[in-house]
Amino acid sequence: MEQHDYSERRACALVGLNRRTFRRPVPPDVDHEVRQRLRELAQERPRFGSPRLHVLLRREGLVQNHKRTERLYRAEGLSLRLKRRKKRPSHLRVVMPTPNGADESWAMDFVADALVHGRRIRMLTIIDAWNRECPHIEVDFSLTGVRVARVLEQLRQRGRQPNLIQVDNGPEFVSKALVAWAHEHGCQRRLKTDTGMRLFSWTDLRC
Repeated sequence: MEQHDYSERRACALVGLNRRTFRRPVPPDVDHEVRQRLRELAQERPRFGSPRLHVLLRREGLVQNHKRTERLYRAEGLSLRLKRRKKRPSHLRVVMPTPNGADESWAMDFVADALVHGRRIRMLTIIDAWNRECPHIEVDFSLTGVRVARVLEQLRQRGRQPNLIQVDNGPEFVSKALVAWAHEHGCQRRLKTDTGMRLFSWTDLRC
């Protein structure tokens, strides 16, 4: 206004500013001291986030409410950049080889369902990985590891025995009965996990 010799009324009208807003005094920055100390603490302790810095500020009597610290922490752009860790597999991943014939590789898993009256049933399903044939489905209200070993023995007596079985780490598939049966007949297990396939002998399990 002084440069162009404008009155207050004309200057406010030109920029569309209310005269009351123009006359309102600028409030003091009550957070200046806290901001400055927060920046200093963040530089001294670069691994500290907002919660731990708040504890330090509260010890010095600068703040009480953690929300105030969080607001100033964000306003100062002090948020830590989280570096995601690369998840390393705890075991060797094995590429699933293509089976060359029947009974070379079987996949076993459980499927749950319910009868009309609501009682739950379980089904042990067995699939041949070579031709997608289902050698057997065992259905009952309860299926244990002993029952799984019995089913495999019945199939073996009928001339059907796999060289390798793909299963998960459910209790039925790591039971002592199934481990003993597989070890006796030289059957390997391929464990299906979230990160891939792990191949090891049944003898690796504790009996």
